[in-house]
Amino acid sequence: MKILIIGGTYFLGKAFLEVCDGCGNEITVLNRGNRDVPGNEDGHIRVIHADRQNKESLARVSAQFDPAGYDCVVDFCAYEAGDVRKVLEALAMGKSTVRQYVFISTCDVYRRGTGTLLDENAPLEERDFGGAEGAYICGKVALEKELRQCAEATGNDAEMRMHYTSVRPAFIYGPGNYAPREGIFFEWVSKAGQILFPEDADGTFQMIYVKDLARCIYAYLGNEKFYDHAVNACGEKIDYQRFAEALEEAVGQRIEKVMIPVADVLARGIPLPFPLTKAESETYAGEEMEKLGVEETSFTQGLRETYEWFKKQETE
Repeated sequence: MKILIIGGTYFLGKAFLEVCDGCGNEITVLNRGNRDVPGNEDGHIRVIHADRQNKESLARVSAQFDPAGYDCVVDFCAYEAGDVRKVLEALAMGKSTVRQYVFISTCDVYRRGTGTLLDENAPLEERDFGGAEGAYICGKVALEKELRQCAEATGNDAEMRMHYTSVRPAFIYGPGNYAPREGIFFEWVSKAGQILFPEDADGTFQMIYVKDLARCIYAYLGNEKFYDHAVNACGEKIDYQRFAEALEEAVGQRIEKVMIPVADVLARGIPLPFPLTKAESETYAGEEMEKLGVEETSFTQGLRETYEWFKKQETE
């Protein structure tokens, strides 16, 4: 396939690029050029540098897009309304068509607090919770709508129609994670051999290993079963107890749990990364993802590989 990757140098984008490159595809990467494209020492991956949020910057590189078009665009770094439309306008300026646009969204787009199992048809959040988190959710919701509108505007002609797939991951973990999640616990284990444990937490959460998610995204490419709708990407439902057990297995040592009530966690602003209470927990349906047949890495193995990566960074 001819694939345009937007991002592709960090965490999920990097993991996807490795999968994509390993399958012999013709790849172009569009990013700002702040990081080298991994695995491209010989220059076999085409790289275009532009600020995707700046129309003028995109216009300057429009002629570099393949005039024969792309089978798939995979977008890892669209966050604000207009991000998708600007890219598509630049591609059109370069006479480059798109068969399928895969947008990496988030499970956070769903309306909160419904108390129901959230499948792909559940209503999306319309409220703005303020701050960085609120802006992130609002941006992703707006972009899903924007992508759908852009796809519908291409019409029904089979040759010209652009299809879309919105991928909605739950908590992503794995090597290279920049979000303060499993790394918080790794730091505690590495420095003190112990973790803070919310003893009365009844919250639950779902996680997906970054390498599994990368393989799932690749399986969506050109897959007509996933054209023109969204798909959740999530693993089993776990809690802090299950997380602590898997963490102990992953690091290969006994970990002391320093018990602390949820009330104290909240009062002291301790940065535990997952829902602490049942009231703030959401459960996402994963049946659509399971149809792909992508073998899921066990949670313990995923944490083990991530911890090994973490320890390697400490020594470099």
